[in-house]
Order: sequence, then structure tokens, then C-alpha cells
Amino acid sequence: MFREEIRSIPVEEGEVYDVTIQDIARQGDGIARIEGFVVFVPGTKVGDEVRIKVERVLPKFAFSSIVE
Repeated sequence: MFREEIRSIPVEEGEVYDVTIQDIARQGDGIARIEGFVVFVPGTKVGDEVRIKVERVLPKFAFSSIVE
């Protein structure tokens, strides 16, 4: 089961993606989805189109930063 979870994560730490912010988390971070996988993007709002770098990947979601 653990291997299936790893394989189903569509993002990798250190990789860069172009995303659109679809939602806002309770803490105020933007939420983007890559193939349905939740990625938190601080300092964004719904509708923002940003390039992000994935900083940390966890089983259910990832954290990222904006690439300028």
C-alpha cells in the first residue's frame, strides 16, 4: 500500500510547475491542485497563475514557494 501512495504523488521536491490557485486554506495559503494533488502556495489568492517550486512533499499534500 505504501508504494502505491508514493507512485500516486504527481509532484517531486525541487521541481517547478505552472499552476492556478483554486482555493484558500484556513491558514490563508493558496491551494493549487496538480492532477488532484493539493499543493499549498503561500502569498497567493484565488485565480493567481504562478510558477511554483515544490519544497516539501507529504503523503496527502505538498508545500511550495513562488518562483520569481
